[in-house]
Amino acid sequence: MKKFLISALTLFSLSINPAFAEEESAEALLHQMNDASQHLNYELSYILIKKNSIEPLLYRHAREANDQQLAHLVYLSGPVREVIRRGNEVSYVEPGVEPFTIESGNMVAPTIPMLNSDVNELSQYYDFVKVGRAREAGAACQVLRIVPKDGLRYSYVLWVDEHSNLPLRADLVDRDGEVLEQYRTISYSISDKLAELMSGLNKVQLPEVLSLPKGNITDTFWSVGWTPEGFKPLELNRYRMAITERLVESQMFSDGLFSFSVYVSASDNYSLKGQLVRQGRRTLHSFVKGDSEISVVGDIPPDTAKRIAQSVVFHTDGAPKP
Repeated sequence: MKKFLISALTLFSLSINPAFAEEESAEALLHQMNDASQHLNYELSYILIKKNSIEPLLYRHAREANDQQLAHLVYLSGPVREVIRRGNEVSYVEPGVEPFTIESGNMVAPTIPMLNSDVNELSQYYDFVKVGRAREAGAACQVLRIVPKDGLRYSYVLWVDEHSNLPLRADLVDRDGEVLEQYRTISYSISDKLAELMSGLNKVQLPEVLSLPKGNITDTFWSVGWTPEGFKPLELNRYRMAITERLVESQMFSDGLFSFSVYVSASDNYSLKGQLVRQGRRTLHSFVKGDSEISVVGDIPPDTAKRIAQSVVFHTDGAPKP
């Protein structure tokens, strides 16, 4: 009787656990993933797979007793390249460029997507869908899709470790289902010893924080008439091209997951007339409208880039004034 009871309870637990797992929404899992990626002490060894290249990377993260976050990204092939985060300061070590530090809470680097994203904000523009379960890096994972509600941007498919809630794989997918990029973890570890190991970053002599200039213009003679919902404009900038000496005005837009920039300049014989190119995740669309060249460059589908570029409106005649 006792053996029968134990067997019955075992069968009951096996049958009911998946039901409990299904009750947990994809959005709740993304919140758990975001929390785990910012609070655990862990190391991810992964590869970034593009159409014509494979880049091996190592990412370490630790949270100190004073709640400051430390992160270290190392490119494992080619020239020495590193990105170091200490709290709200991020330092970049690149070949051929003097190391520099900027004030920021995010690395501009190929980290696995969604590590520091605002899930609540993204939920306004993306649907989060549970696809099922799979294995990645030897671990059981929940598979989720991050799908744009408007169909005007790319999607992600995420593999989230069921035990640690860390992201172990991310596929960037276009609207036709083609995989443009893959982040795939080969091995990973979670250990509080990493906090002690990475505390040494606090003693490393890194460059002082650069004082970055704010957008150097406040108004202009053009504006973007349409963007997909959720893309917010950032600062306007004006600068002169080094080779052609053309004046160019630019503005970046971001929805918290993807970004693109719009460039406007006076057209000349070097202007690209009607060019539309996509290389991996990056799209370039450039055309001439009147006396101006308009270019859109960013992580958006070609049709979206074309629509954004064609929506640019000019309020006065003439080229950008210095």
